Amino acid sequence: MTRDSRFDVLFEPVQIGPVTAKNRFYQVPHCCGMGFNWPQLHAKMREMKAEGGWAVVCTEECMIHPSSDYSPEPQAPLWDDHDVKCLGLMVDAVHCFVANK
Repeated sequence: MTRDSRFDVLFEPVQIGPVTAKNRFYQVPHCCGMGFNWPQLHAKMREMKAEGGWAVVCTEECMIHPSSDYSPEPQAPLWDDHDVKCLGLMVDAVHCFVANK
């Protein structure tokens, strides 16, 4: 199946600051409700997007201090070394498919 040429621009590299994304597929930061409860599942969900060809894959909203914990749903905190390890699972999984240039 041939792609409509109107969409060719979506598959062209784009410069974002010092990084060149391989295409214009950008997964915006969004909460998936997995947060700290299911870090492996969170990593796998983001990994699937990277494996599918998305050039940029962001994490979800990330609380950097307990005072910012306002949601009733699980979110990704970044308060201590344990949280760094949990978010690192997602980063490592995505980086298997999305490489910075």
